[in-house]
Amino acid sequence: MLILDNARIHHAKLIQPFLADHRETLTLQFLPPYSPKLNPIEGLWGWLKSSVIYNVFFKSVKAIIAAVDTFLATISQDPMTIIDRLCVRI
Repeated sequence: MLILDNARIHHAKLIQPFLADHRETLTLQFLPPYSPKLNPIEGLWGWLKSSVIYNVFFKSVKAIIAAVDTFLATISQDPMTIIDRLCVRI
């Protein structure tokens, strides 16, 4: 099973032949439209933006990449912080 948001690319005609060929082994489950709380990557993007990009001018793409790499390395050191911030606990 593959869980997807409703981005247009996930419904593109280009992938339909692949899906038809794998219909028996692959099930697509689409999240409801406008449901960022069900898609943890949205929380990561928001966290990254607020920590790295907001109100910052980068002189080069290389500087942006370095800042993003540092952010990811930093949060990766404490997986529980990631879980607490991004995962819904039931």
